[in-house]
Amino acid sequence: MNTYKLTLLALLAALAIAGRLVFQIIPNVQPVTSLIIICGILLGPLSAFILAILTTFLSNMLLGMGIWTIWQIISWGLIGLLSGILSKFFKKLPLYVIVIFAFFSGYLYGFIISLTTYQVTGHFWPYYVAGLPFDTSHAIGNAIFVIIFYPIISSLMNKYAANRFSFRNTN
Repeated sequence: MNTYKLTLLALLAALAIAGRLVFQIIPNVQPVTSLIIICGILLGPLSAFILAILTTFLSNMLLGMGIWTIWQIISWGLIGLLSGILSKFFKKLPLYVIVIFAFFSGYLYGFIISLTTYQVTGHFWPYYVAGLPFDTSHAIGNAIFVIIFYPIISSLMNKYAANRFSFRNTN
């Protein structure tokens, strides 16, 4: 991992943190998941996992730390790893596949986060079912953010990053 790639990860983390802060007034709608997915597709699974850790710790310093921080890292890290692995199987992923993956990632994130309640209360399913409307808003938000951000970030990387490092799944 060279300086350019580290700088790019820092910029993506700053964008994710700022987006999380801006959209905190809308429950479960924030660009973090979609940016981690885009990072996994373009930079590889390890970079996406690093972005998940950076974004979670730094944004939770502002929004509040708790036991959920560990589960957020696990959730977002797993989503980043899966998106990086998914892109390794396909030379060029069509946007609709990325959007579908982003949509279902909202539900995967919610499922994993709901496991924290089981640790505390021993009741998982009532909490998970009650959270499905929020997971749905997360899923829809992910799809919209991927539609907006993926073409922009992908073209910027093709234009500026291609001559500095190999950015298609180098991890």
